Amino acid sequence: MRRSRQAPPDDGAGEPRDLTALFAPPPWLRDLGQSAWLAVGVTLLLAGTVWILSLTETIVAPLITAGVVAAVVSPLIARLERRRVPRGAGAALALVGGLVAGGGVVYLVLAGITSQAKALTDDLNGARDTLAGWLADAGVDAATADSAKEHVTTAVKSAVPALLEGIGGGLKGLSSLVVYSSLTALSLFFLLKDGPLIRGWVEAHMRVPADVARGMTSRVLQSLRGYFVGVTIVAGFNAVVVMLGALLLGVPLAGTIGAVTFLGAYIPYLGAWSAGVFSVLVALGGAGTDAAAGMIVVQLLANGLLQQFVQPIAYGAALGIHPLAVLVVTIAGGALFGAVGLILAAPLTSAATRIAADLSRDRAEPEPAAEEAAGAAAA
Repeated sequence: MRRSRQAPPDDGAGEPRDLTALFAPPPWLRDLGQSAWLAVGVTLLLAGTVWILSLTETIVAPLITAGVVAAVVSPLIARLERRRVPRGAGAALALVGGLVAGGGVVYLVLAGITSQAKALTDDLNGARDTLAGWLADAGVDAATADSAKEHVTTAVKSAVPALLEGIGGGLKGLSSLVVYSSLTALSLFFLLKDGPLIRGWVEAHMRVPADVARGMTSRVLQSLRGYFVGVTIVAGFNAVVVMLGALLLGVPLAGTIGAVTFLGAYIPYLGAWSAGVFSVLVALGGAGTDAAAGMIVVQLLANGLLQQFVQPIAYGAALGIHPLAVLVVTIAGGALFGAVGLILAAPLTSAATRIAADLSRDRAEPEPAAEEAAGAAAA
């Protein structure tokens, strides 16, 4: 009897449904695509958030300002509360004291710049003439030197008005400076008075465990508080050193130079460079080449060698990120969010890195405990 040949088992290799396995993307490409869409979604979320904040800057700007001040001042309110001072009364006292101190500083800066505007313009014009003379001595033809001089003249003529008007330029989107100050003061009072309640509400809506939420908000507050307290100490130190150097060198407008140095310190890197250039130009125009060279040395000492002794004490463990990272995030924050990004980029980046480190450490800690429990169970 002839044995019939059995057909080979049909594995379905030729069916169309098996082409999906042939054209299926590799796992790494699928993961890359998911990550790309996630990045696109996060970018759109950030862009939408920035757009909404820009439309509501009338209240957002005062609220951010008040939040930063509240983060720095809140330990003082807590200390007063421990001494049986009601939190509302402590918030009111801190608000009144802050308004008096801030108003005094703003008045002194504005009054100093306004009263010395003509002298400041004359000194910058003197610096312009000196620079033009250096160009001519270096072999640059007269036409090029005159052209450069004209460009500098135009810049000098607009420098002082821009300096005076720039203080309110950042608030142009607000209805008035009075409205901005009022909203800031009102927001600050409520943040100081009801800060623990507001913080608890925020932590309850973060969709993470309570201890994790508490740690995240603590890191943000610690970074903001340590950073701005440290910046204020460093700013005061730099202002005193630069002002004393200007007085010893006979540079005019020493008080104005000190004020510009103090305010510029709140913008990492960029503020120090701007204040340094300003002081050197004033020294060059008002006291000559030797004084300008001396101001360069003073600026290098104040922002370099001497600051290395003060900065670690002032900042402590506030930032904990590399200076290059501070520079990059500061410029990027300024490009994306303007003055707010310039000032807040460094402390918020520091808070983010510390939160990520805390979360990684919390995930790693249960592993030894789980191994010990498994070993005990096996025994």
